[in-house]
Amino acid sequence: MPNRTRVLVSLVTVVLAVAAGAIFSFSAAAQDVPAPLQPPAGEQLLLRVHAKGDQVYTCKTDAAAPAWTLKAPDAQLFDKDGKPFGKHFAGPSWEANDGSRVTGKAVANVPSPDADSIPWLLVHIVDHAGNGVLSTSTTIQRINTKGGKAPVTGCDASHAGQELRVPYSADYLFYAPK
Repeated sequence: MPNRTRVLVSLVTVVLAVAAGAIFSFSAAAQDVPAPLQPPAGEQLLLRVHAKGDQVYTCKTDAAAPAWTLKAPDAQLFDKDGKPFGKHFAGPSWEANDGSRVTGKAVANVPSPDADSIPWLLVHIVDHAGNGVLSTSTTIQRINTKGGKAPVTGCDASHAGQELRVPYSADYLFYAPK
């Protein structure tokens, strides 16, 4: 085989291997979100934001065993370029800087791959307010969580009613009908 042909065949082989790797990586990434957290058929990704803030817990002692109970999230949301997008707060609610807001209800969860982090969620939106980027969204995924998990100790009668803020980050993916 002439030398130029070998170089060309080698180059084509490398290009095909890189392309196949990219395709495999993309499909593997799409499969990283467990089946219970997949959005309903007929929905497409609208936007993805990154949250950085706290999960706020209250020490509840009125149950059989005292425990830290989630009060609310308190996080800032950032777009893909790291620019402020909005906030995430009690409800649970998400509000964009354009004034559009949604409130949701968790319908599925799976443990985070990081055992020290809050679970991944699928949230159905139950209420919309304002007109803007979130107005058409119907489903939210919470994935890639880091931190935010309530401690298993430290809540007792002497801490009743006390609040605790646990830092966390996560990605929120908003879906809308196609």
